[in-house]
Amino acid sequence: MASTRRFIIEADGGSRGNPGPAGYGAAVRDGDTGELLAEAAEYIGVATNNVAEYRGLIAGLRAAHALDPEAAVEVRMDSKLVVEQMSGRWKIKHPDMQPLAAEARAIFPRGRVGYHWMPRAQNKHADRLANEAMDAGRAGRQWTAKPRASAAAAPSAAPAPTTNPGAPAASAASTADPAAPAASAAPTADPGAPLAATAPTPFATAVPVAVTTTAATSTAPPQGPQQQPLPIALPEAPAPTVGWGAAPDLGTPTTLVLLRHGETALTPEKRFSGSGGTDPELSERGCVQADLVAAALAARGTVQAIVSSPLLRCRQTAQAAADRLGLDVRIEEGLRETDFGAFEGLTFAEAKQRFPAELDAWLASPDTAPPNGESFTTVTSRVAVARDKLLARYAGRTVLVVSHVTPVKTLVRLALGAPPESLYRMELSAASFSAVQYYADGNASLRLLNDTAHLR
Repeated sequence: MASTRRFIIEADGGSRGNPGPAGYGAAVRDGDTGELLAEAAEYIGVATNNVAEYRGLIAGLRAAHALDPEAAVEVRMDSKLVVEQMSGRWKIKHPDMQPLAAEARAIFPRGRVGYHWMPRAQNKHADRLANEAMDAGRAGRQWTAKPRASAAAAPSAAPAPTTNPGAPAASAASTADPAAPAASAAPTADPGAPLAATAPTPFATAVPVAVTTTAATSTAPPQGPQQQPLPIALPEAPAPTVGWGAAPDLGTPTTLVLLRHGETALTPEKRFSGSGGTDPELSERGCVQADLVAAALAARGTVQAIVSSPLLRCRQTAQAAADRLGLDVRIEEGLRETDFGAFEGLTFAEAKQRFPAELDAWLASPDTAPPNGESFTTVTSRVAVARDKLLARYAGRTVLVVSHVTPVKTLVRLALGAPPESLYRMELSAASFSAVQYYADGNASLRLLNDTAHLR
């Protein structure tokens, strides 16, 4: 006879650095009374926020399965990513997430588990457990449950939100006033605010947009269910929220200040100038632009690192800023411009005259490359890898990223979740800024300034 028991799992995970020292927490409650039945928490070493969240989910499911493998389960998490992916509404593309999702699905039979999103403020219990585990790991010890007297009246045992948290349209990104600050998983935070303190002045009047992006990959592979025993403890009484979980925001975001290089002799003529051409240097005007940009950044004083495409025009632009800021320039190959192949050095009209069919095909699909060149799809793949490397290396810092039209537009497109075709509909001026702030929950705040009038 099938069990009539119903469990509620509250799960969370966190990473202090994303990736960084990470841990998870999970609580299992009686679905009818709200009584706290079991807790699980563990420090998992260096991992991303999303990996930690999945590990928290797995721990909660395993704890519930140990109590009654025939029970029905409702999972409540403040991770939109995990909820949507486990509900089957979002695809799981990241290689670190796929085996974790498969492990979670294997614990209970299909159809026995439901998933609901809830605001982070309602997930304090699991958040506290995750932070206790991270604190324990930092101290070189294993997490153990604190003595508690009673748990049935814990606030997080409240019924599920009355909204439909599983639907993407219910997210802050789709329902908020577009003129309002961008929303992250922390409802009381103002993700737009930090940019005013960490990015150059040109972003001050821009409007942030909340979007979903790919998190940095984990540097520690997840452990399977047989690799070490799951720490599970029977509860007695709630404890106050402590550590990182007590903060209303998601910590310091990683800010990429995206700067297109200054003009070259080819720029005003609007000629194709990629990584397969002559690698032109900055023109006299481009040098002036680079100097003015450097002065603006120095006056702002918030850039902590500089990364550049390997091409000369970017290195010159980046070096101007580095000289003012007293920083070194790190070269990232993935930030180089598209190889335009046979189109290199031509104007659009010249390419249309010499390669009419090839140009039409290139404009029709981001998967199509110019003759002997590189498709936008290929560029997107390497730019995404470069972005994830930057997020891992410079977690919580403000980084000047000097690159080209296509890589900058690609980073903007990925932050917005816009389709590849949107690349054909963006204009990006020389020496213009954009900025993306990446938060620990995988969300981002985008600000744009496509104007070089202040440099003239």
